[in-house]
Amino acid sequence: MVQSKDTSTPKHILSAAAIVLNEQDELLLIKGPRRGWEMPGGQVEEGESLTEATIREVKEETGIDIEIQKFCGVFQNVESSIRNTLFLAKPIGGNLTTSAESLEVAYYPISEALEMVTWKNFRNRIEHCLDERKQPFYVAF
Repeated sequence: MVQSKDTSTPKHILSAAAIVLNEQDELLLIKGPRRGWEMPGGQVEEGESLTEATIREVKEETGIDIEIQKFCGVFQNVESSIRNTLFLAKPIGGNLTTSAESLEVAYYPISEALEMVTWKNFRNRIEHCLDERKQPFYVAF
């Protein structure tokens, strides 16, 4: 028997990530087990706002408490039904720590950090967040 695809309930993934810059204008990156270096972030849970999810994910993955400074934009993977919302943030406390989702966590000068981020369009996402002329943005791919 062939199972039909359930089209009655939308199956979308919503995620939130932060571009965290410290006072030295360095970018916070995590090294994940699957995708290498990237900005911290993850899926928004039911009943959670985008900003709450961003703050929670950054804390879980890096140990750093952040303050959201602005909404930057959205990247949408149309085929996979994934929407990634991006925010600019600054650290306000906490200590750098790793987690199951982050093998390494550190701040890097922006130019160095951009060279380290090689997974798909993650570098492009960071560049969009760092360029106010591109905001707010909506990028579908």
